[in-house]
Order: sequence, then structure tokens, then C-alpha cells
Amino acid sequence: MAIDPSIFKSYDIRGIYPTQIDEEKISQIAKAIFVFFQNKLDKDQPTILLAYDMRLSGPSLFKSVKEALVEMGASVVDAGQLSTPSFYFAVFHYKYDAGIQVTASHNPKEWNGMKFVMNGPTGLIKIGKPTGMEEVQKLSTQELKPTGLKGATTEKTGILEEEVIEAQKTFNSSLFKKLKIVADPANAMGAQYIQALFNKVPAYLIKINFELDGNFPAHEPNPLKFETLVDLQKKVVEEKADLGIATDGDADRLFFIDEKGEIVPSTSITAIVARELLKKYPGELIYFDIRDILGPLKLIEEYGGKSEIVRVGHAYITEAMNKTGGIFAGESSGHMFFRTNGNAEWNLPVILIILKVLSDENKPLSEIIEEVRRSFEVPELNFEVSNAKEILAALKEKYKDGKFWDIDGVSISYDGWRFNVRTSNTEPLLRLNVEGYNKDEVLQKYSELKSFIESVAK
Repeated sequence: MAIDPSIFKSYDIRGIYPTQIDEEKISQIAKAIFVFFQNKLDKDQPTILLAYDMRLSGPSLFKSVKEALVEMGASVVDAGQLSTPSFYFAVFHYKYDAGIQVTASHNPKEWNGMKFVMNGPTGLIKIGKPTGMEEVQKLSTQELKPTGLKGATTEKTGILEEEVIEAQKTFNSSLFKKLKIVADPANAMGAQYIQALFNKVPAYLIKINFELDGNFPAHEPNPLKFETLVDLQKKVVEEKADLGIATDGDADRLFFIDEKGEIVPSTSITAIVARELLKKYPGELIYFDIRDILGPLKLIEEYGGKSEIVRVGHAYITEAMNKTGGIFAGESSGHMFFRTNGNAEWNLPVILIILKVLSDENKPLSEIIEEVRRSFEVPELNFEVSNAKEILAALKEKYKDGKFWDIDGVSISYDGWRFNVRTSNTEPLLRLNVEGYNKDEVLQKYSELKSFIESVAK
């Protein structure tokens, strides 16, 4: 059985159902993942947590994966429907050997796939290109036979309730003011943990698009496409709410809307979370990705913390945290990572920290954002090109008088501003980010870079 090699991505398996991925193909890949787990964990019968999201193809693909794992001799823990952060929590918190999540993240409804992890000595090990994806792809082309051991399935319940309890250990939520919050999880998995959280935390919760529906009737579950946030922005203003919350398909990305209906940059949320954690845990190490670094660098330095800049991509960030042991990482695309969740994404503590700050400071979110602002940035701009390498080389030559960073594409810094241009890990795109200390200069340089890239692009 031929499996399209393009579905093996940088940090997950993802394809269109039922052409690139179906019940038979996912069964074969699940067997390959099982053998990979056996080899890496040195266990004949690893215990594997299995979960899935709200996609229409999810139940049948989940069933195929479960049956394949049991056939191979695995001890399967059936967690049912979960968000990806809740899945990470369950694998790490309950110390299972490994886990497989049937999901296609924020992709449109026709897609599905898998994310898979192992428990390691310092945190979760996400399987991607640097950590074994090519080995899994190779194994999926082979005829794999069962171990002869009797596989079994048990069910795991109560995960969300336990997750909320653990998240509340970050800060005491009983002291929070009762704020008005609008949440739009896009008919996707964020509805689960948002509801579970506000069952325990005082708030006026206004829910939109909370019913799990893999057709995504309201809009695509991708808050990086800002057009998907328009209804949430309007609702926050209409309701005179304190803030809005948006999550993506598998709910490992988190975005906020301030009380004015404006989208809050993820770097500002990283700055707030880092500041609050450094107040409680002085001198800790905080990570952020290479796209926008000036603001987080300055603020973390002010609060006596240490920082590490990492390449873009959730698997790479978790890998970096596993190596050097920091407390928190924030990525510009809305992924937020905690050591207390195995160095994987965990959005409940982020929401709790934002609620704490709003309660403690008794100021609107927009004012708090301005207080932590140390730089200006423009939203990421994408270019569809066929000559990415040529463009990156041309940029390196044109701006050769600046300081060059060799982390993820071309990053060049000057005294007052910097930019990063890199290829996407998941799509055929070139991505531009520009930031600096003077807003007018940032906009001017952004326009200059945009024109230059368009002039070289093919």
C-alpha cells in the first residue's frame, strides 16, 4: 500500500481525507509509530494514550488507530475527544510512555492526521523531522507484524477536571475579579478546556461557536487568519467585555482580543506571562522565537530573567526547553509552552495569568499591553514564491551591513530595527516579519522589504 510521502510533515502527519489519508493508511502508519515507540522506549508493550479532535473523519480514523495498536500488542489508554494541550497534559501528567493525537491542527475540514509524542527524561518528546519522523515514514512502507503480546484498551476519564486543578496551581484563581469574557473556539476543541476552566473560575462567560462541529460552520479554525476573528472582535465591543479568547482547531494556539476589540499580538501575551512568572520565580529562563524578539528581550532583562531565542516551530521549541530547562516559552503564532506541561503547549495557565493581571491591576487589557510594549512589529506577511532560496540570498547580500543571525532563514539586525524572512515549515510560503523601536521606521522598512522581495520573486 503506497502512502503519499508528503503527509509526513516537519512536526506531524497531515493529509487530505480520504485521498492522502484514510482508515487503511492511518492503520499502517499507526503500526509504524508503535514499532518506533518500541525501539525508542526499549519496551515490548508501551502504554500509549490515544485521543482525537472534532473532525468528521476523527471517530473512524481513531478507531482504526486503536485497533492497529491493539493488534500490534500495545496497551492503549482511550482518552476520547481532547484538545492537543489536554492530550499533552494527560501523557505527561499521568506518565504514560507515549501518546497519539488524531488531528490536523488548524487545517480546513477536509484534513486529518496525527501528532505523536513520547515521555522523555526532561519532558515530552514531540516526534518530527529532527526526532524520528523519517524513521516512522520508512517503517510505514514495511510489512510490520504483531509482537504476539495481547494488546488491551482501557478508558481514561476526568482529564479536563484534573488539568484545571493543576493549572490553578500557577496562581490562586479564587482571588480573581469576576470579569466578562467572550470566547470563540470556532466549533473546535478549545470549547472543552475553556468551559472546564470557567466551571471553576468566576467569570461572566459569553460563548460563541462552542458546539463541536468538524464542518466549522462559522469560520475556519485558524486565528492566524485575522478575518476569522471579526465576529469575536465585534462581540467583545458589543458586550463591553473585558477580553475575548480565540483558539484554533486542536486548540494549541491561543489569541486574545482587548476590550476595544483589537487583536493582541502574541508577543505582548508572552511579555505579560514572562513578567508574572519572573515575579514569582526570579531568574528563570524564558524562550521566544526568532520572528519578533526586541520586546521580549528587553522586558525579560528588566525583570531579571534569562532568555533564549529559538527557531520557529512548536516541536523545535519543546526540544529546546527539554535541553536547557526553562520555565516558559511564547511563540509569535500563539503557541505557549510550560515546563509544568512537559515543555509542551498549555493554554489554561496563560488564560489564568491574564485574568490575574486584569484583576490585580484593575486596568483594561489595552493599557496593560501598552505598559509591556517595548517595540513595534507588523503582522507577518506571506509570499507565494518558487525561488525562496534565491530571495533569501538576495536579502542577505542587500542587508550585509547588518548583524546576521543564522537561526531559521535570514534574520538581520540594526541598532533600531530588524527583520526575519524564512520559509514556512508547513506551507509553500516565504514569511516576512519586521520590528523595531520606532513605529514609523518599522513601517518604512516593512514597505522597503516587501517591495524588494516582490521584485525578486518568481
